[in-house]
Amino acid sequence: MSQKKTIVVKFGTSTLTQGSPKLNRPHMIEIVRQLAQLHHEGYRIIIVTSGAMAAGRDYLNHPQLPPTIASKQLLAAVGQSQLIQTWQQLFAIYDIHIGQILLTRADIEDRERFLNARDTLQALLDNHIIPVINENDAVATAEIKVGDNDNLSALVAILSQAEQLYLLTDQQGLFDSDPRKNPNAKLIPVVSEITDHIRSIAGGSGTNLGTGGMSTKITAADVATRSGIETIIAPGNRTNVIVDLAHDKAIGTKFTVPADHLESRKQWLFAAPSAGTIIIDDGAESAVLIQQKSLLPAGIVSVEGNFSRGEVVKIRTQSGNDIALGMPRYNSDALSQIKGKKSQEIEQILGYEYGAVAIHRDDMIVLKK
Repeated sequence: MSQKKTIVVKFGTSTLTQGSPKLNRPHMIEIVRQLAQLHHEGYRIIIVTSGAMAAGRDYLNHPQLPPTIASKQLLAAVGQSQLIQTWQQLFAIYDIHIGQILLTRADIEDRERFLNARDTLQALLDNHIIPVINENDAVATAEIKVGDNDNLSALVAILSQAEQLYLLTDQQGLFDSDPRKNPNAKLIPVVSEITDHIRSIAGGSGTNLGTGGMSTKITAADVATRSGIETIIAPGNRTNVIVDLAHDKAIGTKFTVPADHLESRKQWLFAAPSAGTIIIDDGAESAVLIQQKSLLPAGIVSVEGNFSRGEVVKIRTQSGNDIALGMPRYNSDALSQIKGKKSQEIEQILGYEYGAVAIHRDDMIVLKK
């Protein structure tokens, strides 16, 4: 099975409930059928799901609760298990396994946790398990909340190095004016640049069940496209919408990637001060510069500085040229122990391993060719 593109699909509460006060299982079965088809075709699928609070409210038979954050977190805590159980039962029909990941903003902004979350995501995808992601609402405070699953899905798309992000909603896409107020409003099929005008026509939240309106989708599209990820806002109730989008049919509003984008993951590689230096041999220099490969421990001659896993370091040749910046998979102490060694010896030396490479190609910027 050839590996196809990685797609993050975000489902809003309104899409999963179809406007009712609880999860609409018949509609969710149709969603899962489409995702299962793409999964079997070789696409790498990641789900970002809303609906925990709606599921919790329904499971508890719509209790009257005070309008506090604790009440919302109570509903999320109860509903999250109901929500994931529903996804699990539906995917089981197609013999597909899912894996739950609950994230907060802190998991994505802290480099060590960013790398751990990314490694978990990649491990799930590599083993043909569909990650199902939601914000960890039961514990998240205002300071660490992403705030809405539109923006969470954009961050997940960056985390997973996805090619596309689909934001499925109860709207047809982005219109040139509010279609609920203006019957002559026209759908905008393609947005090549997110301007103040585009933001101004995005309006507010469409339903009282969810937290995200069109404006949060525009913000998410801005974050994702600047990171090289094409984003599409599309109607979640359209027949076969997910399969058709994956097969490049024009539906909803597509936000294209700007021609001059630099992946955001690499943008902060440039911006961050380097925490140390890795000196490499001629073979590793050739692998990095000419063959465009990752840096292996075998090619490391020495390690300078005291740095953590995921901090930015310089990659320097023995003649003293800085040829790249990168985020190592191991800290300075570990790299000092495994330098010059074969990758299969890492676990034996350290007692653990974060993979065969010292710095992966995806976490590297070459400074000089």
